[in-house]
Amino acid sequence: MSEQQPNPYASDPGQAPGDYKWGPGQASYGYPQPYPQPPAHQPTVGGAGLPIPQQPPAPGYAPGYAPGAVPGQGLSIGDISIAGDQIITPSGTMPLRGAMWNATDLSRTEEKMPAHAVVLAIIFFLFCLLGLLFLLMKEKRTTGYIQVTVHSGGRHHSTMIPATDPNSYAWVMNQINYARSLSV
Repeated sequence: MSEQQPNPYASDPGQAPGDYKWGPGQASYGYPQPYPQPPAHQPTVGGAGLPIPQQPPAPGYAPGYAPGAVPGQGLSIGDISIAGDQIITPSGTMPLRGAMWNATDLSRTEEKMPAHAVVLAIIFFLFCLLGLLFLLMKEKRTTGYIQVTVHSGGRHHSTMIPATDPNSYAWVMNQINYARSLSV
C-alpha cells in the first residue's frame, strides 16, 4: 500500500500494512464461535430423587406413563433416551425442557396377491369352480422407516425406526407425544 492509499483495516494511521490487531489464536468476524457454556445446574440422571411431575392420565393408560413404558425407568425412542431432565443421544446430552420433537412417516404398506394363491386357484379350478376364491387372498407388507428428530439446547439429533406393521407410526407418535408432555 502506498501513502496515498492508507490501509483501511488499520485501527491507527501509523499501522503498517499487513500488521493486524488479531493474532493467530483469535477469530475474525466472530467465527468460530465458542461452544455454549454448561447449564448453571447439574442435570440429574434418572430423576435422582426428584419427583416426576404427574400428567393427567389418558383414558386406558397408567397415570403418568406412556403405553409400553415401564414405571421407574426413562423413555426410549430408537437411540434417543430420556432420563430425568435430560435427553441422551449418541451425539451427546440435551436439556429436556423446551425440546422440539418431530416424526416423519417414511414407510409404506403394500397389498398384493401371494404366488401360492395363484397356484392354488389354478389347481382347484380344474376340480371345482371354488378355486377362484383363492384369488381373494391378499398379503400386506410394510416396509420403510419412521424418522424421529429432536432439537434442544442448540443441538439436533435424528434417528430412524424401522416400520414393522401399519401401526408402527401410531406407536411412535404415542411415544413422541409423551416425550412432548415431559418437555414442557
